[in-house]
Amino acid sequence: MLNEIVTIYSVIDDLLKAIAHEEDVRCEMSDAEIITTAIIAAMYFGGNHSQACSYMKDHKLMPRMLEKSRFNRRLHKVSMLINDLFHQVGMGLKEISEDTEYLLDSFPVPICDNIRIFNAHLIQSPEYRGYIASKKRYFYGVRVQLLTTKTGIPVEFVFMPASATDIRGLSALPLNLPPGSQVYADCAYLDYTVEDVLLETEQISMQVMRKSNSKRQDAPWIQYIKQSIRHYIETVFSGITGYFQKSIHAVTYEGFLLKLQAFIFAYTLKQAFID
Repeated sequence: MLNEIVTIYSVIDDLLKAIAHEEDVRCEMSDAEIITTAIIAAMYFGGNHSQACSYMKDHKLMPRMLEKSRFNRRLHKVSMLINDLFHQVGMGLKEISEDTEYLLDSFPVPICDNIRIFNAHLIQSPEYRGYIASKKRYFYGVRVQLLTTKTGIPVEFVFMPASATDIRGLSALPLNLPPGSQVYADCAYLDYTVEDVLLETEQISMQVMRKSNSKRQDAPWIQYIKQSIRHYIETVFSGITGYFQKSIHAVTYEGFLLKLQAFIFAYTLKQAFID
């Protein structure tokens, strides 16, 4: 575990230096230390920042550890920086990858059980009530649109309200991919206009699973290839949600998204630099 912590800190610190990040010299903890602690909390402590802070302090990895309230304030200040660092890692992984095939899908993350919607305090909006078809149940929370490499390393993500369709989520993603890339997705992303526009403007080919009544049917062998490749992303979802505790504890909606972002970033770093 100590080796993993050192590796993650080194990657974060190098990324901050690469983007010429500046911070107040009076800070007791650097931004690299704050971000590393949040990622370690996601990776090993189910998102519990207090436990992660205590571990880092007790093992003298970060002896100048801030108290809980000050740590949380600092962490919220660098939330956008964490998002920028993730996408920097994603860009690097795209550049060094020899594959031009990517996987796209979404997974739900409940804020609370459907029956407790009226008692939810983090956010109140009917837009955040969605449906999980595989489980045949409603949930209240967000839907994560996730783009990964063919080997299952996340490179792009965006948070959408639970009721948002996958096509709407596709439009929200940067899709900053090299020309000639192929994106494999399920039939929920079926939109001929979007397919044509991406192919003409970005040279990105959407390899979407076709419905039985689709106007653009695939040959059986192409269907088999799409189905085989797309299943890899289910392993990614189980890997990310495997970091979760029974529920993601947060006091604010921004804090909830911050922890969810840390879970995704932790999984990416583990797959790209540790495993």
